Amino acid sequence: MELLGNLTLILLATTIVGHFSTRIGIPAVIGQLLVGIVLGPAMLGWLHLTHNLEGFAEIGVIVLMFIAGLESDLQLLKRYLKPSVFVAILGVIVPVLGTFWVAELYHLPLTESMFLGVIFAATSVSISVEVLKEMNALNSREGTTILGAAVVDDVLAVIILSVLVSTTGTAVGGHTSGNLLVTTLMQVVYFAAIYFVVKWLAPYMAKMGKRLMIPMGETLMAIILCFGMAYVAELVGLSDVVGAFFAGIAISQTSVKSTVDRHIEPVGYAVFIPVFFVSIGLNMDFNGLGKQIGFILVLTVVAVASKLIGAGGGAKLAGFSWMSSTAVGAGMVSRGEMALIIAQIGYQAKLMSPVRYSAIVAAIILATLVAPFLLRLTMNQVTKGQKDRSKVRPLNDEQ
Repeated sequence: MELLGNLTLILLATTIVGHFSTRIGIPAVIGQLLVGIVLGPAMLGWLHLTHNLEGFAEIGVIVLMFIAGLESDLQLLKRYLKPSVFVAILGVIVPVLGTFWVAELYHLPLTESMFLGVIFAATSVSISVEVLKEMNALNSREGTTILGAAVVDDVLAVIILSVLVSTTGTAVGGHTSGNLLVTTLMQVVYFAAIYFVVKWLAPYMAKMGKRLMIPMGETLMAIILCFGMAYVAELVGLSDVVGAFFAGIAISQTSVKSTVDRHIEPVGYAVFIPVFFVSIGLNMDFNGLGKQIGFILVLTVVAVASKLIGAGGGAKLAGFSWMSSTAVGAGMVSRGEMALIIAQIGYQAKLMSPVRYSAIVAAIILATLVAPFLLRLTMNQVTKGQKDRSKVRPLNDEQ
């Protein structure tokens, strides 16, 4: 019964806060994150991240990334693959170097410094997806590049984490240094199998869904594919959101795309997705952080700036304008669940103290809170620039 009470409180609070956030021009996702901070252990202590809530939150991020894949333009993703790779590579290298410098500044042990770099190399694009959807910019040049880069970024973060595991001997998700090669091979096979899913499995499941004599057969088959691909992604050491995103891409190439989108979006946004965003805020805890304020602020600034410079620099190298590059960098700033998972791995392996772990979580959440504001601000400037150029062109034509 506790779960029902928690869900009632979360949905009531996110509905009210989301309404007023939108009215005053703040991304609704920021309001949902703040609900988690205010109602959670950090302030009022009314909510705690139980296993049941974690389950709802996990489904929330999976559904969110499935919808992102479903509403993405595959041809645009292919077109902007090269910029995405540039953005992802520099968007990993610069944060790793930046956070390693912070670790050296505060005299952290070498292994903890390395883990800190991996934590802030990872990008959580789910919050950026929400902002891009609010702005109808998911299939823009910048939005498509952010989505593509996030997938590559996730793979790079897993590879770096695997290398770190192999050097420290720490077990991560059941994958130790002994089977590192096997894990890497399984991931290669997984990505190769995506072509088979898009080309044959998804269309076949879509046809099966149409033939099923049950309500919403097509949507049920799509959800089965989504959860199945997310589960297998976790089995091979990838983030489940990677599997969910590609499941959405696969369904988007079938005739049931609009039907599935129409059915799954209301359920996702009514229940599961708000719980996911609230759960990020519930990870915040202010206990014992008084002496860590300086470390948290420096780490947050470096976390934000390193993604802006790294990912934005990658976009600039790929030929984007300065403002578009900044928007892409802003879209990669959010860390969210991937960084929290890696931080948890380091904490469980006793590579950091409880106080240091709380400080790192605080920096992750602060960077995540800043990200939607930066993305909305820069994307508004990109849109404004495009409108200004479209006004100028007819004048040039007349001359």
